[in-house]
Amino acid sequence: MDKNINITLKVWRQRGPKEKGAFETYQLKDISQGTSFLEMLDILNEQLVNEGKEPVVFDHDCREGICGMCSLYIDGHPHGPDTEITTCQLHMRKFDEGATITIEPWRSAGFPVIRDLMVDRYAYDKIIQAGGFVSVNTGGIPDANAIPIPKKDADLAMDAAACIGCGACAAACKNGSAMLFVSAKVSQLALLPQGRIEAARRAKAMVAKMDELGFGNCTNTRACEAECPKAVSISNIARLNREFIKAKLQD
Repeated sequence: MDKNINITLKVWRQRGPKEKGAFETYQLKDISQGTSFLEMLDILNEQLVNEGKEPVVFDHDCREGICGMCSLYIDGHPHGPDTEITTCQLHMRKFDEGATITIEPWRSAGFPVIRDLMVDRYAYDKIIQAGGFVSVNTGGIPDANAIPIPKKDADLAMDAAACIGCGACAAACKNGSAMLFVSAKVSQLALLPQGRIEAARRAKAMVAKMDELGFGNCTNTRACEAECPKAVSISNIARLNREFIKAKLQD
């Protein structure tokens, strides 16, 4: 049975990307452990508004673990201390009475802070725009059985496509690398015949855009895999490296 707890929040406040930020401390009382983490932040903001203070800015949309917008760094973990969930799926039962919870925005050069806990994740959209799509004319919609795809490949492509582009991988990486995200988007297409036609161009373009946007290099610490809310495997990074090397050899 869920109980009510009293908690202390240390929340990062920053008025803009060029402003200096700092932590501010807030007290919340009688928070039900059945409350979701984002609902708890709603309660905090209601309290701040009632006190005549500025509410905390944070991103959210679906609140169903689908969109990845609820990108918060909680107690040293992207999306919080639970595993394979997004922030919106985290509940206060994960925290004890009297807990002090530290909440920060993503920390990555590729994700500049917009305000408080909201960051600009448009860099991931730019990487997708560089090549994360199929642009060739494949004609009408073929019959499902017209292009035989081995089940193993189909399963791997589906696992890679589970990536929601939230940015937890880059936030968790000590180098701020986006390799897990890029490799997932390359893999989901490289594993399927529809994506092979543009495979070489795609791998080169997406890696080049990632480097251009200031993301770091991968050093295989596996922090990205450990913190990914969709458990995307770093085996995709090996596949991306193979695709990239093949493309360069073709040149």
